[in-house]
Amino acid sequence: MLHPISGIDHLLAMIAVGLWASQLGDRAYRAVPSTFVVAIILGGMIGFSGFFIPFTEEGILVSILVLGLFIATTFKLSTNTSMVAVGLFAVFHGYAHGVEIEPSVSTLPFTAGFALVTMVLHLFGIDLGLAMQRTNLVLFVRWLGGAIALSCIYFVVS
Repeated sequence: MLHPISGIDHLLAMIAVGLWASQLGDRAYRAVPSTFVVAIILGGMIGFSGFFIPFTEEGILVSILVLGLFIATTFKLSTNTSMVAVGLFAVFHGYAHGVEIEPSVSTLPFTAGFALVTMVLHLFGIDLGLAMQRTNLVLFVRWLGGAIALSCIYFVVS
């Protein structure tokens, strides 16, 4: 359960999915984060299997950059297109979880743990976004999106 919050890159991406879903509104509140969770599990299974996905770290960085920019600019895609985008991003995140599992750890509880924590972080992002909308602090969410996008500079340098 600690794996998704042990890396700031994963933590930011999970919260960003929730923030962006809150901006998209309508059925995106459920559909976009749910798609991410399903795809992160799929990515984890790919990682467990030993199949190689190239450019994993770059995919994770791109996900943070793009999600941060989407939030900062209040960029809206259709719900279905948003689901595809986050699904692709989630495969990279899940794959990273899957290849980092210790051989002695059972994959089922490990997967359940990172999926549950992912859902909680998505809900946190959604709740934060909605709270900011209710209190007319949407500019704060946009600033958060910008900070998330700019965090990529830190990840590239470190």
